[in-house]
Formats: sequence, structure tokens, C-alpha cells
Amino acid sequence: MHKYTKITASVGPKSENRTVLTKMVRAGVNLFRINFSHDTGDVQGKKIDTIRAVSHELKTPVAVIVDLQGPKHRIGNFATEDKYKLTVGQKFTFDSDETPGDSSRVYLPHPDVMASLRIGDRILLNDGKIEMRVDKVEPTKIITTVIRGSEIWSRRGFNLPDTFVDTNVLTDKDKSDLEYAITKNPDFVAVSFVQSADDIAYVRDFITARTAHKIKIIAKIERPHAVHDIENIVSASDGIMIARGDLAVEMPFEQVPAISRHIIRVCRQMNKPVIVATQMLASLVDGEFPTRAEISDVANAAYLRADSTMTSEETTIGINPVHTIETMSRILSYADADGIANPHDWLRIDNLPENNWSRSVASMAHLNNASAIIVFDKDGFATTEISCRRPDMPIIAVCNDKTVANHLCLSRGVFPIYDTEIFGTRDAKSAAKTIGIRIGAVVIVDDGTISLRDLD
Repeated sequence: MHKYTKITASVGPKSENRTVLTKMVRAGVNLFRINFSHDTGDVQGKKIDTIRAVSHELKTPVAVIVDLQGPKHRIGNFATEDKYKLTVGQKFTFDSDETPGDSSRVYLPHPDVMASLRIGDRILLNDGKIEMRVDKVEPTKIITTVIRGSEIWSRRGFNLPDTFVDTNVLTDKDKSDLEYAITKNPDFVAVSFVQSADDIAYVRDFITARTAHKIKIIAKIERPHAVHDIENIVSASDGIMIARGDLAVEMPFEQVPAISRHIIRVCRQMNKPVIVATQMLASLVDGEFPTRAEISDVANAAYLRADSTMTSEETTIGINPVHTIETMSRILSYADADGIANPHDWLRIDNLPENNWSRSVASMAHLNNASAIIVFDKDGFATTEISCRRPDMPIIAVCNDKTVANHLCLSRGVFPIYDTEIFGTRDAKSAAKTIGIRIGAVVIVDDGTISLRDLD
């Protein structure tokens, strides 16, 4: 049974060992996420080196995603490490005074936030457990009313669902991390807290000014402003990550499933891969069995034809990262097979004229009962477009560039092969033999030419 939906696995203390990483790839991982919110550059660089070694050893393309921390906001410290009591309705002040805080005020170490907040805006702290409303804005302080919450303590992160923060999407830390990461030639860079397409353009300029290596940019959608500008952001980026954790804090949580579904649809229409992330198998952080809700969540991502699901804490600090991947692979494999056996109008997901050719390829393969589609692809664009039509058979992408093969690890249903010899001969039979798939009638895509060939 083929797993068409890809798996992106986060790497951490429990999974950075080469043996574990090897087992995870064999269990179904297609991409590894390196979270630069934790550890120094050289530590993260060693993880990337190990992943590359595993990929080489297994002769399997495996992609690396560098995930930047972004402008994560936190309040300052309080006078002690105790939790300070809050009362609903009380006034609480955020100010530019670095003096340790108390039950009525705390330092706000973000001048850009201070300048961006407006009366009526909400400040959500500690993953939304605390809510405050801005009542008064002064040059050096923000006076709020406590709407929800009973305790506050040092260094709590906060979200601003109503506020467009006029800030650079890359902090000084991000710039330093990205400059280091570029030296390791990652396949993707994930940009956190994107607010507009301009953020993506800025990061792309930053990267292209420093390397000629083909690094693709993934926009993480976790703020309302990004949701409202999703078409422009998808167009500007090379892929999307639906970061449902912060998104469910900054937007009403009951809206997140519908928002996710809409983003997946937009990505498919615009030929961009999409990752569904956050707490997909959270029970496996310290347990052996997923909940029924988690099983359904993973399967639903496959039914919606997302390109990839993602693990976070499950594979960074979880007790058994390999078991987590095995579990996710089993769920996805069954859901993918069921989705193909019981399709829901997959060929009509969009009617955009620019997608006519790739829709025709998928249609021809479907009508001729092809066992696979083979694409000889030098840049990955043709394969990605066909993948976004979600055909009901594997797409074998033969590449003459290792980076292109790695990029295609993110595209649903694509089985990339890096083989310069087969690419040069355009021999579909050799390509099929290489991955051991029996092929009947196959659609061949070669420099824009499409034809049917009998390979019995």
C-alpha cells in the first residue's frame, strides 16, 4: 500500500541520533524539520550533516527544512519566579521600564509592538489562557484590562490577533541563524509569523544575495493577517505550513479546520505544496497509542489531499520517535488508499486555465488506468503541477539534480529519483525498474511533450 501523503518530522534530542534518523526514514519520513528556536547553529548543522549522510546511505532523497524562530514576543521578568495573581477587570500595564514586574505591570521588551498596539486590541498570553484588552496607549506604556486569566509570570509568550506589527519578519537572531543555515545548503527555509507577501520577498532577497543554491521558502501561516492575505502569500512563497498551534490562539479555534481546508485548496490551485502541522499525534509524546481524535486528524489531512503532515514534540522529545512515524505512516497509507478508492471530484478542484495541461495529464493517466506517471524533470515545476492535480497513481520524478529531487520530497504522491543516467536517456522502463513499480500505460512528460506509451 503506497503512502502518498508525505511526513515531515521535527528533529530533537530524542531523534538526532543517526540510527534513529535512519529508522525514521525507513518508517516513512520524507522531510526533516530543524527548529532554530532551539540550540546553536553548529549543533543544528551537525543534525543536517547527519540527515544528509542517512539520505546518502539509504540512496533515498530526504529533504531538510530549516525553521526560523521569527519575531516571537515575550514579556519581561517579574520580581520573583512566583506566579502573580490577576483579577478579571483589573488594570495591567505593559511598559518600557526594565524594572522587574509585579501584579500590576511588567516590562515589554518590544518597541515595535508598543508602537503598533491600538485601543481595543487584544493581547493574549500563555497560549491564550490570559486575555487583556488595550484601553490606553501612551509613548512608553500600554494600559490594559484583564478579560481572562488568573495568574501571570516571567517570560510568557504573547500573541496579538488584532494587531499588524510593523516589524521585520527576520529578527537579528533569524538573520544570524539563516546566514549559518545557508552554508549547510538546506532545501527549504520556513519563515515564522508571516504577515504579508512582502515578508516572503524580503527573505528571498536575503537568501539570493548570499547563495546561488536553490533554497525554497515555506510561509508559516499562524496569524490572522496571513490568513486574510493567503492568496498573495501562497503566490509569493514556494510552499505553506499551516501552523495550527499559534493560529488557534490568534483566531477562534473553531475556525481553524475550515481555514486549513481553504488554505489547502488555494495551494492546490496555485501549485504549491502544503504542510499540516501541530499536535497531530500529541498523545505519543509520552504514550504508546494515539487518541481516536488524533487518528482522525491525521487521516483527514490525507482526505483533504494535503502534501504532508508534520510531527513536532512527538519526535523531538517523545519517548519513541520511530513508533510515532510508523503510526502516522499506517494511518496515512490507509487514508490515501481509501481516498483514491472513493474520490471526491479530485479533477475539478480548480478550473484555472494555467492548470489545463497538468489536469490533462492526470485525466489521461486516470482514463487509461495507468499504474504510474513518469516525469523527467530538471527543475521540479512540472512534477509539482501534476502532483497538485492529485492523480490516483504514483508520480515517478526522474531528476538530474539532487536538490530538485529533495524539493519533490514535499509533493504529494511523488517518488523522486536522482539518476543522471536515466534522466539523460529518458528511459521510462529503467525509471520504473529503479523503484520496483509495475507499470502498465504511463503518461510521459518530456519538455512539455505528452504522450502515452504501452510498457507491458
